[in-house]
Amino acid sequence: MRTFLYYARGSNRQKIFIEAADYKYFLALFERYLSAKQARGKTGEPYPHYFEHVAIIAYCLMANHFHLLVYQKDIPFLEKLMRSVMTSYSRYFNLKYKRTGSLFEGRYKAVRIDNDQYLQHITRYIHLNPRLWKNYRYSSLKYYRDIKPPIWLKPESILELFSSSDEYIEFVANYEELRDMITELKYQLADR
Repeated sequence: MRTFLYYARGSNRQKIFIEAADYKYFLALFERYLSAKQARGKTGEPYPHYFEHVAIIAYCLMANHFHLLVYQKDIPFLEKLMRSVMTSYSRYFNLKYKRTGSLFEGRYKAVRIDNDQYLQHITRYIHLNPRLWKNYRYSSLKYYRDIKPPIWLKPESILELFSSSDEYIEFVANYEELRDMITELKYQLADR
């Protein structure tokens, strides 16, 4: 199994999520393509189905970009999933906002993650992306607490590296404090 951090942002850093419905639609695409049972469109035509091949571990959707941490069980399927999600979302967005052209800045970017320690830090990075991360609505962090995740999200693969979900949340929070102290120190040193 291979783990990847995926990242994509809007062309010219434009917003790709404007209102709550946009975030919800994007997340619903994971339900469409990663549900246990193959989903069908309005005409009864089946959508591509990647449930057995790909699992999302963590995510964060920001106004102009998103981060996904993904397990890929079989090589071609992650690329197929990303193409399906980004194409479907671009069509939705362009139709809704009466625009044309590319929504995303080039192709998504992917970095392979090869060890558990780095994997832990990547999830922390993803969950700390929003300034008010503790209660951010469009992040997988809530599923690392006590809320049951959707079938396509697998936080247990990270949580099993910790003694409890509370320990994971503390792990995330500890870095926030350290980051804030380093930032403050930089500003103080720059003033001298």
